[in-house]
Amino acid sequence: MQITRQTEYAVRTLMELAKAEQGKLIPTKTISLNQSIPEVFLKKTIQILANAGLIVTQRGTQGGVRLAIPASEITIADVFTAVEGRLAINVCLNEIYPCPNKPECRVSGVLQRAQDALVAELSRESIADLVGQLEGTFIRGN
Repeated sequence: MQITRQTEYAVRTLMELAKAEQGKLIPTKTISLNQSIPEVFLKKTIQILANAGLIVTQRGTQGGVRLAIPASEITIADVFTAVEGRLAINVCLNEIYPCPNKPECRVSGVLQRAQDALVAELSRESIADLVGQLEGTFIRGN
């Protein structure tokens, strides 16, 4: 399993927005330049994040992008889910997959614990935490 470039761009986009003054609209061109994200990918990323309710967009000459909710309330797990969908490290852990081996499978329990640990770790850090670490301060004690 590998997290896609789209998810990385989404995290970097949210970090850029988290650094802005609360409520201030940031032009996509600024995000693209500051985060070295190609504009084509950034536009797709912004659409995904807006559909997930993490950001708000406004068109026009005075338009741009801003966070829809505080950065402290957006976890890496939230971003992952918005971009990639619900995490399932193996198809057998997908809720809609009818695994015929489930009743006697000895592997699915181990995989479920690994998946739960990954989700828990991704849920520990918020976008605000990442920005704080980048700026040399910590938002919450780790």
